[in-house]
Amino acid sequence: MSTTRTTAAGKVLEVLSAFDREHPAQTLSEIAQRTGLALSTTHRVVTELAAWGALERGEDGSWHVGLRLWEIASGCPRTQILRDVALPFMQDLYEVTHENVQLAVREGTELVFVERIAGHRSVELLTNVGTRFPVGSTGMGRVLLAHAPRDIQEEVLDAPQRAWTPHTVTDPRTLRTQLDRIRREQVFVSDRQLSESTVAVAAPVRIGRTGPVSAALGIVIAAQDAGRARGLREPLLRAAYGISDELGRRTRTTG
Repeated sequence: MSTTRTTAAGKVLEVLSAFDREHPAQTLSEIAQRTGLALSTTHRVVTELAAWGALERGEDGSWHVGLRLWEIASGCPRTQILRDVALPFMQDLYEVTHENVQLAVREGTELVFVERIAGHRSVELLTNVGTRFPVGSTGMGRVLLAHAPRDIQEEVLDAPQRAWTPHTVTDPRTLRTQLDRIRREQVFVSDRQLSESTVAVAAPVRIGRTGPVSAALGIVIAAQDAGRARGLREPLLRAAYGISDELGRRTRTTG
């Protein structure tokens, strides 16, 4: 049993953590089952969260995350400035490519997608804004891992890697070589590593042109169009440099 359940705050976090992309709406019984909390406890916590606006009840009686919680999360300072700066460049990149354009940041050994632009004819993705993946699983994640602190790299490389597809690189030695190449070449082409139907082209976003890496910018295309990947390098780097320069300028202005 989780030690966080001994506190009222811990129980609240347990209930909120029960909601994710695969479980966006749940009944009270389902929440209790997923959290392991007693039904009476779950009812009390859900009622309090609903009164505050963190949870809302649908017409079918199931519960889902409320608007109040989204309002608070949208003010996260780590991503707010990044998204504000990046979005115009991402829009320009989409206009040039008409493909999925994504922005992600690293949190520990995971990456979190914080922004995305997709057209109705773009390839379908496994990823959405707010979803998390192990940092070594995606092209953007490997860019972030290549520029992560050494202890994070070693923690990831020492752990077993999930083979998402038959093409996924899981050998630690091969991954180390790949990370070295990413640091040298800046742009990384991830060929069907997460999904057999997609190829990703990713580049680092820095705070200033030579500052620390704060995010990764990526384009995802259909695997059948993999021959286009090389041609996407230049517009991707141009957008990544633009975001980096603007982040550097804002940092100097507010610093």
